[in-house]
Amino acid sequence: MSGYLHLIVPQERLRLLRGEEALTTYAFNTRTARHLFCRYCGVKSFYVPRSNPDGYSINLRCLDAATLEHVVIEPFDDNDRDGSEARLKHLSRA
Repeated sequence: MSGYLHLIVPQERLRLLRGEEALTTYAFNTRTARHLFCRYCGVKSFYVPRSNPDGYSINLRCLDAATLEHVVIEPFDDNDRDGSEARLKHLSRA
């Protein structure tokens, strides 16, 4: 396990303040998902998920805790992937 804690946000709600030049992108299989890594240390702080190509999955562990007001962790049931993805899409537009 990577320890990645997903925070799904719509594309228009993500603003990268600095470090874009340090990112490199990896895409595989369907090339829908775009995984962005730090080219120097390899950390994947956010990516465009296949299940939500109009948004980003941000690794909550990479955010400054002082910038967060409130976080609710929603479990993802991999045995009901379709239902979980549909629920996450709905939540990301809220």
